[in-house]
Formats: sequence, structure tokens, C-alpha cells
Amino acid sequence: MRILISGSSGLIGTAIAAALAPDGHTIQRLVRPGTKSQPRTGDVRWDPTSGELDAGAAEGADAVVNLAGASIGEGRWTAARKELLRASRIDSTRHLVRALGKLQKPPRAFLSASAVGYFGDRGDEELTEESPAGGDFLATLCKDWEAEAAAAANFGARTACMRFGIVLACDGGALPRMVLPFKFGAG
Repeated sequence: MRILISGSSGLIGTAIAAALAPDGHTIQRLVRPGTKSQPRTGDVRWDPTSGELDAGAAEGADAVVNLAGASIGEGRWTAARKELLRASRIDSTRHLVRALGKLQKPPRAFLSASAVGYFGDRGDEELTEESPAGGDFLATLCKDWEAEAAAAANFGARTACMRFGIVLACDGGALPRMVLPFKFGAG
């Protein structure tokens, strides 16, 4: 399969690409203009702000994995930060889905990141995939993000949202910050 990945330089995107490539899948990164990472053969230019997509390079991809979005765990959630979190997820997903829908041969599958924050803080309530979204900022963010991803069904793509929890890895995610107090004997 030929798979396009937005957010491919992040912890999850890197892991997905590393897991799929050995099985013979062709991985192509959706890269923003002015990105700091070294260009690679097969990169597909995509501007998440304007929605501009290199249609020629994206044409005929089998699937898209959408992981783009500013880090939830970095910085205080000021009004400006919350707007950045929304725009980097909701607006970019809307633009990506619209651009993919204009292709002659759009992808057959669209997988998008989301988060367990979709449910909000519900205490000990038992939750399932069918449980309604919560009402706090993060829940609303996830609900709106998933709604934009679901629009990929309009061009016939099978869609799924992956509700991630806190991501832990030795080389990234929340673990290095969580371990820090223990390193200083305060854990």
C-alpha cells in the first residue's frame, strides 16, 4: 500500500512509518513548507493552513494517516494556545480532507488521530466507543476534530479515528517529563 502520513516527524508518525515500511508499504510524508526536516524522496508538499496539496504526488495513495497537530503537552493552555491546538487539528484536517476529495483517485482509507480526552473527565463512569463526548475544552476539541475527519467518507474513504491516551516512550512523549522528579529523588 502507498500511505501518506501527516505529522510523520512526531513520535507516533515515526513509529507507524517504521512499523509499516518493512512490510513493503510505501510511506510518503506530508510535509509543510519550510519544514526543518531534511527532504526525502517521495515527500508530498502540503500546507495545513491553506490546504494546498501537491495533488500530483498525492494522487492514487491508498491511505492517509492524519497525525498533524501542535503538541497538547507543551505550554500553558492560554487562549492563544487553545486556538493553536484547535487550528492545528480541526482546520488542518478540514483542509486535508477537502484537498484529498478533489483528487481523481482519492485514498480508500483515512485514519485520523484523536484522543481519549474526547470523553472528558467522567470519574469512574464506564465508557465505550459509543459514549458521548464530554463538555470540556479537550473533549470539544476531539469531537470537532473527529467530525472533520469523518468528512472523508464523502469521497468514499473508510474512516477511523484513533483515540490515543498519554503517549509514553523512552525517547519522547510524556515519559521523559514524568520521570524527571524521580531522577532528583522527588518521585
